[in-house]
This record gives sequence, structure tokens and C-alpha cells, in this order.
Amino acid sequence: MINNVKNYIQSLFLWELLKGLQLTGRYLFKRKITVQYPEEKTPQSHRFRGLHALRRYPNGEERCIACKLCEAVCPAVAITIESEPRDDGSRRTTRYDIDLTKCIFCGFCEESCPVDSIVETRIFEYHGENRDDLLMTKQKLLEVGDAVEAQIAEDRARDAFYR
Repeated sequence: MINNVKNYIQSLFLWELLKGLQLTGRYLFKRKITVQYPEEKTPQSHRFRGLHALRRYPNGEERCIACKLCEAVCPAVAITIESEPRDDGSRRTTRYDIDLTKCIFCGFCEESCPVDSIVETRIFEYHGENRDDLLMTKQKLLEVGDAVEAQIAEDRARDAFYR
């Protein structure tokens, strides 16, 4: 009986609305935490998973040995690899495609790579006007890797500290 009266009085005086206004008023005069995005950027973790890249060895040779572990472990089936043996007996990729419309950026490809060839960079500002723009070919992946190799190497060194 007492509970029913209490609920009636609270609904009569719009108690939930007053509690909501109190919460809003508490934050009304506090310092705002909004980031003005294009001009200001928040700090990123060195483990951020963004756009993919293929790395090269310091002598310029691509690292990928076409073991196809990344293709096998990809839960979204976003990676396609074709390979052929070279004259010296080693195996290298002839085709390495990642479909970013399928990719879920889980990082399994990066974790499974035995030679640290495929990595996910900190690049998150990219877009595609059509579907072909979001199909990362081997050449595009190598270009991204060449452009941000210094950042990738720094992140790998920092990550090794935590492992």
C-alpha cells in the first residue's frame, strides 16, 4: 500500500524527469570533452588496427613467403593469395588481395604471419567511392607499407616491450 502511494506521488511530480534534469544540470557547466575532429586528434594506441599493409625487408624484398596462414585464419574470408615458386626455389606471392568490404579488422592475419609481413597500420582515414577502391591489391598494400614503414617498425618495437 505504501509503495503504491510512493509511486503515485513520484509519477504526479514527474520524479524521473527531475532526476534526468539534475543529471543534465550537473554536466551543464563542466568542461566539455568534445574533440573537434579534423583539427584535433585523439592519441592512438600503438596496437590500433587500421588499414592493412605489406612490409618489405631492408634490402627491398617483400617479406611474404606465401604460406597462406593469413588466408586460412581469416574469419571473414577477405584475403586471397596466389603464389608460385621462384628460380631460387623460394615461394612468393603473385596475387595478394584483401577485400576491405569483407574485412572485420580482427588482426588474426597479423598474428598468424610468421615473418611479420602483413600488418595493420594506424591509418583509419580512408574511403572508397566504389567497391574497387576498397579492394587492396598487392601493389597497394606494398605502397602503404613503404609509406608508413617507420611507424610500423616503431610500433613493433614498442609492442615487443609488452610481450
